[in-house]
Amino acid sequence: MTTTALPRPGTRRRTGLLATAAAMADATPADRNRVVDLLRAASILVVVTGHWLMAGMRVEDGQLVRDDVLEMAAWLHPLTWVLQVMPVFFLVGGYANALSWRSARSRGETYGGWLRARLRRLTLPVVPLMLFWAAFAPLASAVGLGDGFLRTTTAAALVPTWFLAAYVVVVALVPVTLAAWERLRWLSVGAALGAAALTDLVSIAGDLPAVGFLNYVFVWAGVHQLGYAWLDGALDSRARRGGLAALGAVVLVALVVWGPYAVSMVGVTEHGVNNAYPTRVTLFALGLLQAGVVLLAEPLLRALVAHRAAWTAVIVVNARIMTLYLWHFTAMGLVLAGSLLLGGVGLHRETLSPGWWTSRPLWLLVLTAVTLAVVAVMGTFEQPGADPRPAPAPLRPVLAVVGLCASLGVLADVGIVAAVAGGTVVNWWLPLLPVAVLLLGGIARAPRRGHPA
Repeated sequence: MTTTALPRPGTRRRTGLLATAAAMADATPADRNRVVDLLRAASILVVVTGHWLMAGMRVEDGQLVRDDVLEMAAWLHPLTWVLQVMPVFFLVGGYANALSWRSARSRGETYGGWLRARLRRLTLPVVPLMLFWAAFAPLASAVGLGDGFLRTTTAAALVPTWFLAAYVVVVALVPVTLAAWERLRWLSVGAALGAAALTDLVSIAGDLPAVGFLNYVFVWAGVHQLGYAWLDGALDSRARRGGLAALGAVVLVALVVWGPYAVSMVGVTEHGVNNAYPTRVTLFALGLLQAGVVLLAEPLLRALVAHRAAWTAVIVVNARIMTLYLWHFTAMGLVLAGSLLLGGVGLHRETLSPGWWTSRPLWLLVLTAVTLAVVAVMGTFEQPGADPRPAPAPLRPVLAVVGLCASLGVLADVGIVAAVAGGTVVNWWLPLLPVAVLLLGGIARAPRRGHPA
C-alpha cells in the first residue's frame, strides 16, 4: 500500500500535521490518481465506524456484556454489502503496490529491500499496540475491571491485526501475482476466483474448516489483482466497470440465495456459513461488485478530490491510516474502562432499544475524540525514518511475514485473556511474540541512544 509520505518527525512537530498536509496538497503532481488515496481513506473510515456501531456494549450486574448487533438484527445484514469495504482496501492496494513494485524494479531495487520497506510502513504501528496490551491487560485485571471487560476488549483488539496479516501476505506475493496478471491478464483473476470457490467446496462440503483459511490468500490476492487491472487500463470503459459490478452482484446473490452462505458479509454464526471467518468466495464476489461500483463513480470522486480542502483531508487520514485502523478498538476499550470505573455510565441501555439507538451519535463522538487522541500520540510510529541498512536477502522479510502471521494466529487462538478453572489468566507475554518477530526479522530495530528505531 502506498501512502502519502510526510516529512521527518522533527519537521512535522514544527509545522503541524495539518499545515504539512496542506503544503503537500499544493505540491501534488498532476498525474497522481487521487481517487486511490480517497478510496483507501474512506474504506478505513467506514470499517472503523461499522465496528463501533456493531458492538453492542452494556453493563449488567457490574460486568461488561457484548451483544452482537448483527446476530440480534438480521434485517441489518444487507447493509453489510455496503459496510464491508475491505475489498475496496485490497483493490486500491493492488493499484498502489503494482506502482511501487514496478518503480522498484526500474530502479534496480531488490525484492528483499522493497518488501522490508513495505513491511516497515505497514507493521511498525503494531509494535506499540502489542506493548500496550502486554502492560494494560494485567493492569486492567489488577484494578478489577472484570473478566467480561478483559475478554471483550482484548479479543476486539486482535481483529484489526488479522486483516493486516492477510494484507502483508498479499503484499509479499506482489511480484508473483503481478507477473501472473502481466502474462495472463483476466485469466489470472479467474484462476484466483476458481481457487477460492474450490477451497470453499472442500472446506464446507468436507467439513474441513482449516482448509477455508487458504482463502485469506486466494480471495484477497484475487481482489488485489483488480487493482492491477485498474492501473493498466483494463477497466477503463464504463461497460467493463458496469459488467464487473453486474457479475459480482449476480454471483453474490446466487451464493447467498441458493448457496449455504449468510447474507451478512460481516461474520455471523447463526444465519448460514460465516463469510468472514474464514474468508469465503462470497467476499470475492463482493469485491467484484464493489470494484465495479466505485470505478463507475471514479469521475465524480476525481472531481471531489480536485478541491484543495477535500484532498488535504484525504492526505491527513492516509498519513495516519494504519494507526487509526489498528487502534480504534483499543480506543473503545479505554472508553469502556472509564465507564466501568464510573459505575457503567452510559452503558445501561438495552442493545437495539430506542434509547440505545438515540445514544449512538454520542457514542461515536466520544469514541472519535478518544481515538484521535490516541492517534496523535501513536501516529509517529507510522512514519519511520530513513533506513540506511543494506537490502536484506529476500528470505529474511519473507520469514518475517510468516512469523508475523503465525504469532498473530497463536495470539488469536490462545488470547491475551484465557478462561481457566476458577477465573481467567492474563497471557501478558503473548503480545510480545509479534514484536519479537519484527525485531528478529529486521523489520523493527531496537532503539539506540541517538538513533531511534
